[in-house]
Amino acid sequence: MGSPEKQDRKAVHKSSVDGGTKPLRIGFILSRDFTMSAFSMFLDTLRLASDIGDRSGRVHCDWEVLSATGHLVKCSAGVEVAPTAPLGDPRRFSHVAVIGGLLHRENPIDGATIDFLHKAAGADVPLIGICTGSFILARSGLLARRRACVSWYHFDEFRQQFPDIPALADRLFFVDGNRITCSGGAGAADLAAYLVERHLGLPSTEKALQILQIERARSPSEPQARAPLGVEVSDDRIRRALLIMEQSMSDPLRISEIAARVGLSARRLESLFFEETGARPNAAYVRLRLDTAHWLVLKTRRSLLDIAMSTGFPHPSNFSRRFREAFGVSPTSLRQSNARATPDGGSAPSGIGEDARFA
Repeated sequence: MGSPEKQDRKAVHKSSVDGGTKPLRIGFILSRDFTMSAFSMFLDTLRLASDIGDRSGRVHCDWEVLSATGHLVKCSAGVEVAPTAPLGDPRRFSHVAVIGGLLHRENPIDGATIDFLHKAAGADVPLIGICTGSFILARSGLLARRRACVSWYHFDEFRQQFPDIPALADRLFFVDGNRITCSGGAGAADLAAYLVERHLGLPSTEKALQILQIERARSPSEPQARAPLGVEVSDDRIRRALLIMEQSMSDPLRISEIAARVGLSARRLESLFFEETGARPNAAYVRLRLDTAHWLVLKTRRSLLDIAMSTGFPHPSNFSRRFREAFGVSPTSLRQSNARATPDGGSAPSGIGEDARFA
């Protein structure tokens, strides 16, 4: 017969399988050191949309926390969550969501779980990567020929680790067929609301968000909460344009391409950009790249040539001239003076005097 605890667990699992006709059923994969906020925001939006009132009944949708072992999973804040079901057949879910967490955690999920994700992909079950869950999907080979939405905070690292996967950090989440990736944080609630509205309808979405004290569900293309250049703007299209600039410094884009990405003509972007920031897009783009270069010169030991290339100045003489015009000092002189000013009198970072072209 087994213990009452095991019987209860089997009953929960059986009810979940029997409830497979529910339009929205999420199987959660929690990575080691997962982000609790991303998990809880997504889950509570489902919970509140699932029933009438606040009874937490699984009337309209369902969910399970899946595990190959049944062991507790610790989040990045140290709180442990108990799985509720084994991996089993992924076809019993409408979606499988991977909740990521600490980026440099070794083996964030086990081999059996990776196999389960591949099985889900083979069965055409949509996979969701939330927070650094996008890294887990990419590392598992499940984002090939897809685009991935990542947090602006992890954008550079994602691009370094997965150069063949186009990364987006100018929006909250991105739907690419049966792959969905989300920047995390409060954006997880927006993604959950997006799925609830499509599977259960707008009233369920509004009810869940009202209880959560969230004024409205943000669309996938709304910008992440980030103010590039330290500029606060009210137009979301201009905020997205600034984010795109910030994330495309080593290979600067044409303003017309940035305009197309945010759904504007180049002329309209020019006009709105000036209204919002008092600057032209090209001038703001160059200033962003130079400000980044200034920070890298002062705060890192990267070579000046590497800094120039990474901020979109492939010609050292042009980089030095632009830098001097902006800051009144060459990058070499700035780094040398900063090295002399350090209290410990330590050696200067690499790159000083490496090339007279930067003088």
